[in-house]
Parts: sequence; C-alpha cells; structure tokens
Amino acid sequence: MSTLAVGVMIFPTHTTIGPLQLAQALEDRGFESLFVPEHTHIPTSRKSPWPGGPTLPQEYYNTFDPFVWLSIAAAASSQLKLGTGICLLPQRDTLITAKLAASLDRLSMDASFSALAQAGMKKSWSIMARTSTRDFKNLRNKFKL
Repeated sequence: MSTLAVGVMIFPTHTTIGPLQLAQALEDRGFESLFVPEHTHIPTSRKSPWPGGPTLPQEYYNTFDPFVWLSIAAAASSQLKLGTGICLLPQRDTLITAKLAASLDRLSMDASFSALAQAGMKKSWSIMARTSTRDFKNLRNKFKL
C-alpha cells in the first residue's frame, strides 16, 4: 500500500513564519515538501487585473526571493523536498538562475525542484522591457546552447 505525500505552499513575507522555523515544523510533522512562489515586482499601474479580485493582496508586495528563502529552509531540513511553485524564468537571467537552482539542489542534498511560469500582469512585462513572445523565444534559444 502506498502512502500519500503531503506538501505545503506558503507565500513567504516578513509577516509569515520564517523558513527555518517552518522547515523544522513541517519535517517534525512528517510533511513531504515545501513550495514558495515568486513575484518579482508590482507595477504602479495595473493594466491587467489580478484574477482573484479588484485588489492585489498585500503579500504580493512583500515576497522574498524564492531561492534565498528556500536556502534557509534547506539548512533546517534533511527530509523535505523544496521547490518553487512558480519561478518567473523569463524575468530572470537564465544561466544565473540555473546556477542558483543547481546550488540549492546540491546543497540541499538533491531535495529541490522548480516550476516555471511567465508573468501574468502585462505591466510587469513592460517594466522589464520584455514581451512574452520574445522572452520565451530567447529562453528556448538559451537552452539550445
């Protein structure tokens, strides 16, 4: 008989439990994994609405970098699988992000993994001077190296 693996996703900010304490608590309670999202910046003008309603929740303004946060969690855990629920790879330098992810994976004893996404807010792309189509084309070209 197989067992059900249960994980936790948290939107970490300065008002939530810290990564060290959370990783220890989850591991002590037998959880399998811990995920955190990424949100790089908030546009001052919102051309595309947040799908959850008229007001963007405050936590979006205060998120930590997922790789930094997960590195602290990794130091407190020997069992948890760690991952980004979302990593906005088109908004990051691909090779530096690959090194970040590989470093976290290696230092956490192969416990990390990532999910990729593109920004949902159109204004986010314009702030970064990017477009979805161009960035994903550039991303594909980088992986061809």
